[in-house]
Amino acid sequence: MKKLVAVLLVLVMALSLTSVPAFAEAGSHKLTVWCWDPAFNIYAMQEAAKFYKEVDPAFELEVIETPWNDLQTKLTTAGMAGDYSTLPDIFLCQDNAFQKNVMAFPDMFTDLTASGIDFTQFGAAKTAYSVIDGKNYGVPFDNGAVIQAVRTDILEQAGYTVADLTDIDWNRYIEIGEDVLAKTGKPMLSSTAGEPDMVMIMLQSAGASLFDAEGKPAIAGNDVVKKAIELYATLVQKGILVEVTGWDGYIGTLVNGTVAGTINGCWIMASIQTAKDQAGKWAVTNMPKLPDVESATNYSNNGGSSWAVSANCKDTALAFDFLAKTYAGSVAFYEDILPSSGALATYLPAGQSDVYAAPQEFFGGDTVFAKITEFAGKIPSNYTGAYYYEARDAITVAITAIMAGGDADAALSEAQSTVEFAQGV
Repeated sequence: MKKLVAVLLVLVMALSLTSVPAFAEAGSHKLTVWCWDPAFNIYAMQEAAKFYKEVDPAFELEVIETPWNDLQTKLTTAGMAGDYSTLPDIFLCQDNAFQKNVMAFPDMFTDLTASGIDFTQFGAAKTAYSVIDGKNYGVPFDNGAVIQAVRTDILEQAGYTVADLTDIDWNRYIEIGEDVLAKTGKPMLSSTAGEPDMVMIMLQSAGASLFDAEGKPAIAGNDVVKKAIELYATLVQKGILVEVTGWDGYIGTLVNGTVAGTINGCWIMASIQTAKDQAGKWAVTNMPKLPDVESATNYSNNGGSSWAVSANCKDTALAFDFLAKTYAGSVAFYEDILPSSGALATYLPAGQSDVYAAPQEFFGGDTVFAKITEFAGKIPSNYTGAYYYEARDAITVAITAIMAGGDADAALSEAQSTVEFAQGV
C-alpha cells in the first residue's frame, strides 16, 4: 500500500511540473516592455498580458511608453556603451531598423530561433525583417501589407469598378488614372512630398532592394529602381498622383474626397475610417505590379514592427513562453485586439478566424481583414540591411533630381556614392 501511495505521489508531482511553466517554479512572473502608441502597440501588449494570465495567474507586465525615436536612441546609447543593464526584457523595434540594430549590436538581442516559436506561421516577408544570418531575432507583430484603397463612387462616375483595378500592372493603372482624372477631376492618389514611400513600395513588390545580398549598395545600374522612379515621376507629371505637404495634408486628401484612393500600408484604413460620411464608399484590393519585371507581384509592405527580447532579459524562458502563447500562438488574442486597435495580424492562422472573416460595412461589406492577411502571405522579401535609412535619404534626393529633369543614371550613381560613403566603402 505504501508503495502504491509513493507511486501516486510521484505521478502527481510529474503532472504538476508539466502543467506549470518552468519559470513559475523559479518564482519569476514579471516582464518589462518598451513600446509606443497607447492606442495600438501598448494596448495590444496589455491585452496580451491579460491572455497570458490564464497560463500564469501571477504574471505581471510593466509597459513603459517609449516613443520610437527615444527607444532607438536608448538602444544606440546602450550599444555604444556596451552596457545593456538599462534595457527592458522585451522591446518593440521598427522592421526597417531591425537588421541595422542587430548588425550594429548583435549582443543586445536574444536569438529566438530555438525559443519554441513557430515562425512559419507568419508571412515570410514580415519574418525576414528580423532574420540575420539565418537566425530569428524578432516576433512579428503588426501588419504593414500594402493595400489599394479606392472610392467606389468616384470610380463609378468614370465607368470603373474595383475589379478593374485588381491584379493589374502600373501601365494599366496609369491608363485608368488618366481617364478617371479626365471624367471626374479627381487624381487617383496623393503622397507626401519628399518621401520615397511609393518608390520603396514598388521595389519590394518585386522583391527588389537598394542593396545586394551582401549588403552593398545596388542603386546605380539597378533597372528596377530606375523603373520605379520613372513610374512615380509619370504619375505626378500626368496629375494621377498629387504631392502634398506633410502628413496632415496627405490624410486630408483622403477624408475630404480630394483623391479617388491611396496605396499604402493597411494601417491607413484607420485614418480613412475617420470619415464616417464615406462609409460604404471605399473598397480594398491589391496594388499594381511593375510592368516587364519578371519578379513583379501585386503585393508589398510599408511599415510595421516586431518584438525583440533583449540581452538584459532576466528570464528568457518566461519571455519566450509569453510571446509564444500570445503573439505567436493565439488567434483569440488577435481577434480581441482587432476591433479596438485595428491591429491586423501577420500571424497567418488569424486570417482564417470568424472575426477576420466578418464583412466590414465601411468597405462595402467586404471581408477586408481576411483579404489583407492573405496579402501578407504573398509579399516578396527584400534586403533592408544596416544602411536602409541612409539609402532612403539618398533615393529621395535622386527622385527629386530625376523629376526635375535630371539624368536618371547620373542621379542613381550619385545616390550609390552617397551610401557607399556612409558605409565607409
